[in-house]
Amino acid sequence: MTPSKQHESCIEACNECVTACEHCATSCLHEQDIKTMVRCIELDRDCADICSLAAQFMSRGSTSAAKLCALCADICQACGDECAKHKNEHCQQCAKACHKCAEECRNMAKK
Repeated sequence: MTPSKQHESCIEACNECVTACEHCATSCLHEQDIKTMVRCIELDRDCADICSLAAQFMSRGSTSAAKLCALCADICQACGDECAKHKNEHCQQCAKACHKCAEECRNMAKK
Protein backbone atom coordinates (compact mmCIF):
# COMPACT_ATOMS: atom_id res chain seq x y z
CA MET A 1 0.00 0.00 0.00
CA THR A 2 1.41 3.40 -0.91
CA PRO A 3 1.88 5.92 1.92
CA SER A 4 -0.74 8.30 0.58
CA LYS A 5 -3.33 5.48 0.27
CA GLN A 6 -2.52 4.25 3.75
CA HIS A 7 -3.15 7.69 5.25
CA GLU A 8 -5.82 8.87 2.82
CA SER A 9 -8.47 9.76 5.43
CA CYS A 10 -5.97 11.70 7.53
CA ILE A 11 -4.64 13.58 4.51
CA GLU A 12 -8.21 14.44 3.52
CA ALA A 13 -9.02 15.64 7.06
CA CYS A 14 -5.86 17.77 7.08
CA ASN A 15 -6.71 19.36 3.74
CA GLU A 16 -10.29 20.07 4.84
CA CYS A 17 -8.94 21.61 8.03
CA VAL A 18 -6.58 23.88 6.06
CA THR A 19 -9.52 25.19 4.05
CA ALA A 20 -11.71 25.67 7.13
CA CYS A 21 -8.95 27.45 9.07
CA GLU A 22 -8.04 29.77 6.21
CA HIS A 23 -11.71 30.68 5.73
CA CYS A 24 -12.19 31.19 9.46
CA ALA A 25 -9.12 33.42 9.84
CA THR A 26 -10.15 35.59 6.91
CA SER A 27 -13.74 35.81 8.16
CA CYS A 28 -12.54 36.69 11.68
CA LEU A 29 -10.62 39.63 10.24
CA HIS A 30 -13.95 41.07 9.09
CA GLU A 31 -15.77 40.67 12.42
CA GLN A 32 -16.89 43.83 14.19
CA ASP A 33 -14.97 43.18 17.41
CA ILE A 34 -11.73 41.85 15.95
CA LYS A 35 -9.91 42.07 19.30
CA THR A 36 -11.97 39.16 20.61
CA MET A 37 -10.94 37.11 17.57
CA VAL A 38 -7.15 37.50 17.86
CA ARG A 39 -6.48 34.11 19.50
CA CYS A 40 -8.79 32.41 17.01
CA ILE A 41 -6.95 33.96 14.07
CA GLU A 42 -3.54 33.02 15.50
CA LEU A 43 -4.56 29.40 16.02
CA ASP A 44 -6.27 29.25 12.61
CA ARG A 45 -3.02 30.26 10.94
CA ASP A 46 -0.88 27.81 12.95
CA CYS A 47 -3.38 25.02 12.37
CA ALA A 48 -3.63 25.61 8.62
CA ASP A 49 0.16 25.56 8.28
CA ILE A 50 0.75 22.41 10.35
CA CYS A 51 -2.11 20.57 8.61
CA SER A 52 -0.70 21.42 5.20
CA LEU A 53 2.74 20.20 6.24
CA ALA A 54 1.34 17.02 7.81
CA ALA A 55 -0.54 16.20 4.60
CA GLN A 56 2.65 16.69 2.61
CA PHE A 57 4.68 14.48 4.97
CA MET A 58 2.09 11.70 4.78
CA SER A 59 1.81 11.99 1.00
CA ARG A 60 5.53 11.48 0.56
CA GLY A 61 5.72 8.71 3.14
CA SER A 62 8.07 10.61 5.42
CA THR A 63 9.38 8.70 8.42
CA SER A 64 8.61 11.83 10.47
CA ALA A 65 4.92 11.90 9.50
CA ALA A 66 3.69 10.20 12.69
CA LYS A 67 5.60 12.60 14.95
CA LEU A 68 4.34 15.58 12.97
CA CYS A 69 0.78 14.27 13.09
CA ALA A 70 0.97 13.99 16.89
CA LEU A 71 1.87 17.69 17.06
CA CYS A 72 -0.76 18.48 14.43
CA ALA A 73 -3.40 16.76 16.59
CA ASP A 74 -2.50 18.98 19.57
CA ILE A 75 -2.67 22.17 17.49
CA CYS A 76 -5.93 21.13 15.82
CA GLN A 77 -7.46 20.38 19.21
CA ALA A 78 -6.44 23.80 20.56
CA CYS A 79 -7.74 25.56 17.46
CA GLY A 80 -11.01 23.64 17.50
CA ASP A 81 -11.53 24.37 21.18
CA GLU A 82 -10.95 28.10 20.63
CA CYS A 83 -13.20 28.27 17.57
CA ALA A 84 -15.96 26.44 19.43
CA LYS A 85 -16.10 29.35 21.92
CA HIS A 86 -17.33 31.71 19.19
CA LYS A 87 -20.89 31.76 17.85
CA ASN A 88 -19.94 32.74 14.28
CA GLU A 89 -20.82 30.08 11.70
CA HIS A 90 -17.28 30.09 10.25
CA CYS A 91 -15.86 29.42 13.71
CA GLN A 92 -18.32 26.59 14.37
CA GLN A 93 -17.50 24.96 11.01
CA CYS A 94 -13.80 25.37 11.67
CA ALA A 95 -14.14 23.80 15.13
CA LYS A 96 -15.74 20.71 13.57
CA ALA A 97 -13.01 20.39 10.94
CA CYS A 98 -10.27 20.86 13.54
CA HIS A 99 -11.69 18.30 15.95
CA LYS A 100 -12.12 15.76 13.12
CA CYS A 101 -8.55 16.38 11.98
CA ALA A 102 -7.22 16.07 15.54
CA GLU A 103 -8.87 12.66 15.83
CA GLU A 104 -7.53 11.49 12.45
CA CYS A 105 -4.03 12.71 13.29
CA ARG A 106 -4.07 11.01 16.69
CA ASN A 107 -5.04 7.74 15.00
CA MET A 108 -2.36 8.15 12.35
CA ALA A 109 0.32 8.94 14.95
CA LYS A 110 -0.42 5.61 16.69
CA LYS A 111 0.30 3.58 13.54
